[in-house]
Amino acid sequence: MELISKIIKLKAVVDVKQSLFSGQSFLWDNYDHTNNYYMTIIKNTPLIIRQLSDNTIEVISNSMNVDSIIIDEFINNYFSIEVDVNKIYSENLRKLYPDVYSRLNGYYPLRILRQDPFETMISFMCAQGIGMHIIRKQVSMLKKFYGEKLSITFNGDEILLYAFPTPQRLANADLSQLSFCTNNNKIRAANIILAARSVVDGSLDLNILGASEIPLAQLRNTLCQIRGIGFKIADCIALFGLGRFDAFPIDTHVKQYLGTWFKSTTAFRSLSPANYLILDAEARTFLNPDFAGYAGHILFHCWRKEIKKLQSF
Repeated sequence: MELISKIIKLKAVVDVKQSLFSGQSFLWDNYDHTNNYYMTIIKNTPLIIRQLSDNTIEVISNSMNVDSIIIDEFINNYFSIEVDVNKIYSENLRKLYPDVYSRLNGYYPLRILRQDPFETMISFMCAQGIGMHIIRKQVSMLKKFYGEKLSITFNGDEILLYAFPTPQRLANADLSQLSFCTNNNKIRAANIILAARSVVDGSLDLNILGASEIPLAQLRNTLCQIRGIGFKIADCIALFGLGRFDAFPIDTHVKQYLGTWFKSTTAFRSLSPANYLILDAEARTFLNPDFAGYAGHILFHCWRKEIKKLQSF
């Protein structure tokens, strides 16, 4: 397969590595364990990317289109380049929490990715209560067991890439075999099969859910009708898979920084559905509500790196 290289000048600064490996996607691989090239398959198109400067990346592929979109436009959209990061934090945060705000200076190049909603849904259904390296391993196994294989030659090496499995493949998966890909969790595997079947039979239409006019609460409640999806996973699907930058996923780390940095007393209680909604409402008082999730993910990444000193993403 012949690969083509294209240099793309982005319209804003982006940190490719932080964006791909901040816990919002588990589909990218690091070529040869270096910090230079990252690769995956998106919409049946192999993509290899390398950062050249703050706003310039090299994209290598067998096509200059992804899903019928020219690659420059696709990459700018994928990295949400049109978002003005100066507007994602409100004046309230800047005035009331100057120490927190100052911590974020080096994190604005982290961009929220616009990913496929089905891939995002299944990835975060794998992500319940486990570390990122295990999530990444599960997603990698799902791709190898159920995704289409693609062989490419890059830098003289033959590389096998695997696409994310289609809804049909997962809907028809054998429970025992699929559980091998979900850390031997048969309940999780069964839930993934049911979620895939709901997409195949049309009872869950992720394209319709992606419409901007649908209220966030309605979107969340629709997703929560799928067994294995609660508020947090629903908000992750909305934020990372449906482009709803107002969706604010809350997990243990978010709960911790809300309590420590923003003095929320609710954050020190159990994360019940009722407390989840209270924390969600509290966060919108000092974050720009339209970009609460976008801002929240930057805070999440900053908290994990600077306070928790975690290296696994």
